Amino acid sequence: MQLNKDFGFDQAAALAPYLARLGISHVYCSPYLRARPGSTHGYDIVSHTELNPELGSTAAFDRMVAAFRENGLGQILDFVPNHMGVGGADNPWWLDVLEWGPDSQFAGWFDIDWESDRRYLQGKLLVPFLGEQYGAELQSGALRLRFDAEAGSLAVWAYDNHKLPISPLHYERVLGDNHPDLERFGDAFAHLSTWRPHIVRRASDLKLELAESVRENPDLAVAIQAAVDRFNGEIGELQSWSKLDALIRDQHWRAAHFRVAADDINYRRFFNINDLAGIRMELPQLFDHAHSLVFRLLEQGVLDGIRLDHVDGLLDPKGYCLRLREKAPCPFYLVVEKILAPHENLRDDWDVEGTTGYEFANLVTGLLNDPAGQEDLTRFYADFTGERASFSAIVRDSKMRIMENEMASELNVLAREAARVARSNPRTADFTNNVLQRALREIIAVFPVYRTYVDGRSVPTQADRRDIDWAMAQARRNGAALDPSVFDFLHQLLTCDLVAEPRSGFSRVEVVRVAMRAQQYSGPVMAKGLEDTAFYRYNRMLALNEVGGHPDQFSVSVSAFHYANVQRAKRTPHAMLSTATHDTKRGEDTRARLAVLSEMPDEWAQHVALWSRMLRARNAGNPDVAPPDRNDEYAFYQLLLGAWPAQLSAGQLDPVEVDAFRQRIEGAITKAMREAKVHTTWAAPNVAYEDAVLEFIRYALDTSRTNPFLESFSAFQQRVATFGALNSLIQVVLKFTAPGVPDLYQGAELWDFSMVDPDNRRPVDYDIRKASLASGRGDLPELLENWRDGRLKLRLIAETLALRRREPELFMHGSYEALHGTGPQADRLCAFMRTSEDSALVTAVALYPSRGHGADTWGDCTLTLSSEVVPQRWSELFSGREFILSQGSFLARELFASLPVALLTPSQPPA
Repeated sequence: MQLNKDFGFDQAAALAPYLARLGISHVYCSPYLRARPGSTHGYDIVSHTELNPELGSTAAFDRMVAAFRENGLGQILDFVPNHMGVGGADNPWWLDVLEWGPDSQFAGWFDIDWESDRRYLQGKLLVPFLGEQYGAELQSGALRLRFDAEAGSLAVWAYDNHKLPISPLHYERVLGDNHPDLERFGDAFAHLSTWRPHIVRRASDLKLELAESVRENPDLAVAIQAAVDRFNGEIGELQSWSKLDALIRDQHWRAAHFRVAADDINYRRFFNINDLAGIRMELPQLFDHAHSLVFRLLEQGVLDGIRLDHVDGLLDPKGYCLRLREKAPCPFYLVVEKILAPHENLRDDWDVEGTTGYEFANLVTGLLNDPAGQEDLTRFYADFTGERASFSAIVRDSKMRIMENEMASELNVLAREAARVARSNPRTADFTNNVLQRALREIIAVFPVYRTYVDGRSVPTQADRRDIDWAMAQARRNGAALDPSVFDFLHQLLTCDLVAEPRSGFSRVEVVRVAMRAQQYSGPVMAKGLEDTAFYRYNRMLALNEVGGHPDQFSVSVSAFHYANVQRAKRTPHAMLSTATHDTKRGEDTRARLAVLSEMPDEWAQHVALWSRMLRARNAGNPDVAPPDRNDEYAFYQLLLGAWPAQLSAGQLDPVEVDAFRQRIEGAITKAMREAKVHTTWAAPNVAYEDAVLEFIRYALDTSRTNPFLESFSAFQQRVATFGALNSLIQVVLKFTAPGVPDLYQGAELWDFSMVDPDNRRPVDYDIRKASLASGRGDLPELLENWRDGRLKLRLIAETLALRRREPELFMHGSYEALHGTGPQADRLCAFMRTSEDSALVTAVALYPSRGHGADTWGDCTLTLSSEVVPQRWSELFSGREFILSQGSFLARELFASLPVALLTPSQPPA
């Protein structure tokens, strides 16, 4: 559930009865600790010890907690341990660091490099929040000195939004001596150094005294304003701002254009986002402070679990998770947001229930993709777009671009620290910053996982060595121009083998620090290069371009699906199973619909070729080279097809609804173009290209004229959408019965044809969902005929959740056994049995719905229950039909007579 200023605690409380009727057990809330004002997501926390007042008062929070309890709902909170929101005027720790620099009591809580190799940043914090270059903004009056009469403090304000405190040691320069009281205060501030080690406390006292004097003496207020005005110049006259410029140069911060961050940033960020600063949660004092409120909520029984956001950003994820368990006042459910590579497992020694479930979303999407369509779709994508680079090459190129641009500064710092280690020993003293930077870039560009977890406390795990060894081998080939010995050194550095033996000649502290810093860097580079660049460049099948996904792996076999479920049941049986989150690139039903294209590649190719000719014909001259390029165009057709609203899938094109959808898809396409960084970027938008693409979209969706494209698209979309709805039902049934804890994203109990954030955060119409749930079971054929209203999906979810409530032991601890079919179309069968001591369940789905479900389609295909002792009589959950095993098997044509899904429970208890 996504909370924000328009949907806060009271609105969540009002939903409690509905959620309970639906069958929800726990409400999984987005962060609700104090965030920056206007936050739409809550991940920009500015105080870990307060609730977010924009969501409601403490009383409103208590009402929400009470409503949840009254309706039997537990609560899981999304917690952000890696970073905080900075900038603005809301984070007291950040403001204190800006005011006092390295001497701030909070300076060590942020990951700041106070010893930058940039001389102008020595002892300073870069503040890259300006929209233009510093001098231009200074001249324009965007930076102004102000006195806060309530606090008795001075600060420069950028755009009336970003507060940049003046160090009290420089107050005398501003206050001057034109008023006796100001002269007295100025002198006191100038001699703060005599109060060591209590300078900050003394400065605070002086500010309060100044504020009180101003309140009591109007003349003093006038004098202070006059003193401040002497520093603020005339707009357009740069020389008139020289006094303010000189004052700014002496502060502990350096205001700069946002693009300066790419080269000179000296604090760790969340990815490359300047207003999200990393914090050092490995520090015990910070840990205790940041978790005080959350631990209190756990102790009070308000929270039953925690979801950890971006755990890979932490210096030591394992150490953090173990400390969380140790310090928490009671046992609790704990999952981590962690993206796993295909060959990677979640670490067993983290003591967590599992991940938040990205891998399951991609597992199901891969299962829905028909492998028979891979060759034809791949060939058509290459022919239509001209894109023939392998996905791995695109990822490497994208990561290189991130390291050379948005995150170049962090790489420079890492190389500098590696060089410092190298120079400490004669054997490696000749490795320069430059050669180490080039080698590190090559290594990280091909790193096969987001990060490793070398911590210096023990030898690297086999998994960490495997991934480092693989990256080194690839980097040596790609970086053949570099001396091979630099890779030998970095291999030993990143594994900490440099200090594996006593008297190594290297500092263990420095080696471990660099190795762990490199891990913190490789993760963001992977995220920005893979998820936020390559996923928007490689558009063969958008359903596969999902967070945690692997677009080069076209499909997942039934046996691979079973293997993944078996491993989850064995290793992390209570991990989350997600098919949609606030982070997913496409809604769960958008992906399920797009998977249908794998079943009809030739028909899809014919339509795309036709649509392209229709839409490009309007361009005189050479229509083939007019924007969008073929890759962006191909992505547009897929997104249009996948996200097309269900109410428009009946063929009636309401102009108002089409226009509303046009606005949504324009936003998604604009984001996709900028993330791809081919023709345009966020930092430097190519307005001409973007406008041409948006005009292409508007022409395609124009309902004010006879539109051959829309007519052709609508007819094709109707067919695909019907099959896509059946895919969605398959996805629902698998998610809610496979080993794990199913996570239902807000509103996804009806159709979720959303696109990338912020489209997937649109307000949810819960009134429609309440009415749909209250309308009752409904007749299956009628629900299927009217699938567009989503009631069929809602019914399957509600009835499966009711089954989970009746059989908690079966779903919490039940065994998992893959079932197999024989006969015609057996490759379409995916089925498994869950059993506990006194319960059993058979889940069966029929893949690739375009192949049909009639009796003639299935012939004598059967599903066999391989267990020796099973009940003979079974009841199908959704239809209520009874089935009797015949020689240990069910006929597929009977199982799937109504729907491509069946859930069977024993009509008699298991023997």
